[in-house]
Amino acid sequence: MKNIDSKSHLRGESIYLDDIPELQGTLFGLVYNSPIAHAKNIKINYKKAKELSGVIKILTYKDIPGKNQIGAIIPDEPLFAESEVHFIGQPIALIVAESERIARNAKKLIEFSADELTAITDPKIAKKNKSFILPPRTFKLGKIEKGKEKSEYIIKGTSETGGQEHLYLETQGSYAVPKENGALTLYSSTQGATSVQKITSQILGISMNQIEVDVNRLGGGFGGKEDQATPWAVMVSLAAFLLKKPVKMILSRHDDMRMTGKRHPYSAEYTLGLSKDLKIQFYEVEFIQDAGASSDLSPAIMERTLFHAAGSYFIPNTKIKVFSCRTNTPPNTAFRGFGAPQAFFALESAIQQAADEIGINAYEIQYTNLLQENDEFPYGQIATQVEAKHSWKVANKFFSIKKQFEKVRKFNNENTKLKKGIAITPLCFGISFTNTMMNHARALVHIYQDGSVGISTGAIEMGQGVNTKMKQVATHIFGISIDKIKIETTNTTRVANTSPTAASSGADLNGNAVKIACTDLLKRLKQTASEILEVKSNKIKIIDGFVYKNNIKTEITWNKLINTAFINKVKLSEKGHYLTPEIWFDKTKEKGHPFAYHVYGTAISTVTLDTIRGIYDIDSVEIVHDFGQSMNLLIDKGQIEGALIQGIGWLTMEEIRFDKGGRLLANSLSSYKVPDINSVPKYVKVKALKTKGHKHAILKSKAVGEPPFIYGLGVYFAVLDAIKAYNPNFKPDFVAPMTHEKAFMSLSRK
Repeated sequence: MKNIDSKSHLRGESIYLDDIPELQGTLFGLVYNSPIAHAKNIKINYKKAKELSGVIKILTYKDIPGKNQIGAIIPDEPLFAESEVHFIGQPIALIVAESERIARNAKKLIEFSADELTAITDPKIAKKNKSFILPPRTFKLGKIEKGKEKSEYIIKGTSETGGQEHLYLETQGSYAVPKENGALTLYSSTQGATSVQKITSQILGISMNQIEVDVNRLGGGFGGKEDQATPWAVMVSLAAFLLKKPVKMILSRHDDMRMTGKRHPYSAEYTLGLSKDLKIQFYEVEFIQDAGASSDLSPAIMERTLFHAAGSYFIPNTKIKVFSCRTNTPPNTAFRGFGAPQAFFALESAIQQAADEIGINAYEIQYTNLLQENDEFPYGQIATQVEAKHSWKVANKFFSIKKQFEKVRKFNNENTKLKKGIAITPLCFGISFTNTMMNHARALVHIYQDGSVGISTGAIEMGQGVNTKMKQVATHIFGISIDKIKIETTNTTRVANTSPTAASSGADLNGNAVKIACTDLLKRLKQTASEILEVKSNKIKIIDGFVYKNNIKTEITWNKLINTAFINKVKLSEKGHYLTPEIWFDKTKEKGHPFAYHVYGTAISTVTLDTIRGIYDIDSVEIVHDFGQSMNLLIDKGQIEGALIQGIGWLTMEEIRFDKGGRLLANSLSSYKVPDINSVPKYVKVKALKTKGHKHAILKSKAVGEPPFIYGLGVYFAVLDAIKAYNPNFKPDFVAPMTHEKAFMSLSRK
């Protein structure tokens, strides 16, 4: 089944935030933000701006009736700066005007002065200054000293990954409409409708039931709208609440890039020990996370780094520590993978360095140490239904791993100008919110008199196809045509207290809630049918819109059954509530069972490097992926390909740079480059691994949003392999991204 939005997307008929018709009298908001990265005693003169014709109001922290605080985990982020600013782009005021053009002209008239302070943009300096978001956290398993005693080889090194711009097609924005009795309807481009509702309530000083947040769909999110959609929604809500007028704000691309946080940059110092037979005996690593100016979701992201630091391997002795450091850059935030890709990169770098020093291929270490059944993760969970070696063996069967390595060696022996590189990327990714209280969802299902069905959930459609999967769940349970089912907007009035659509859990949580509601409705409908046909309800089935009795098709259609049920006053609406079972985590011990299940896979990446120009092409990425029993392979493969390309972009070309004053240098699409059609793999093949799926995955179809991002790592290490084929003395520094310029410089580096 195709994505249900395919036709409307293609025809330009899909409704996004900026497509909502504007009500008469709508005003427009524009943020006035800090022009410097760190200062105190700020003084701002708004006089000339206020006098400009068409300017209605300039709102500051003084106009907030509730609390000037939007920090979701740690209350360290004001909506509007008061006496200090901590990053360039920090909101100070909201200009409300009759048009955006007027607001922009007014912004130019605002006069700013302050006592400028030193801006810290290097998290290592922040760590030295003990400028932490929260105390460091450590996961341990076994004893490091015991591992050292058993190690024949001990490798020490460092790695570093940079930030990444989300670059969703639809920028941040919101539209607030005041209603009677001080209530608000708020249209927001957010992954977390309830978060927007809750923070707006706190800012305005009114109850949550006065605020209705409605989300039709997003033009992309990738985590960038999980928490950071909130301030823009709150600002227009504040303006609409105070002025009693509809207020709208859509960020320009330049403002969005400058004012919003990115993927967290990480650095790592590691020590890896291996026995003579290449078994990893211990792994000790210390991460430095660049959180930016406030906490945002950094505490949760550092937690997922801890959970994924052992990658796809069993390591009996581990010590993993993460420092979350405060710098004078925009608060960094959720991004596909949520701290796990940075952890994977550090360990794969350590393995590659070990292979280089020992004089073997990295895949020998990788395969030797892959997770197996009943192995223990550093956080205490026992691995079950492990598909790590299974996926590797299937990849070898279909894509001939050893033959590909031999082919690369042969090519490199016969060519001087061009050199090939190859790398394997194993995957193990945990599925669930690591904050266990967030693992629940609700659904509301109505069956109307004409047999049509309406479904409301907390899932937010942002291009990943979750609405399609919600329809599939309902049609699977009811046995009716997909055309009879409508997915409603995500709305906090219909479905309350939602978790954000994130952590790859949207389909599992909301799909299971839909399944529960539909199953309860089906029971009542079967009872109605059993009364009509004078048979026990367990003898009733509904298939393709017809009632079956003892597996024999009857003349009773779905519509007729619904009509009879309605006449008999049968309840045709149902709520479903689902909470992920079996998961728990004790932060006092840093042990537990935080994940419902894990996703596995293996990718083989090959590249060709031009040794004269330093330019490389990605020849192929071949993947065997654990989908479980995919309920929609077309959508799931699309997610694999999209995540792969996004991962490749992060590690090969996307480069976030700030100057010493905290100013973003890559602040537009002329200076920040993402993969285009010329920089993606020439060939991508995705093969589904045959498995029985997992009972906690919706219809045994495993989550697919974040895990395949990890496959992008393989291209980075394949480029290193190609450089080493030309320059045997090359010792990589494991600093990403590996741009073409850096590859060129590495060709002659000793």
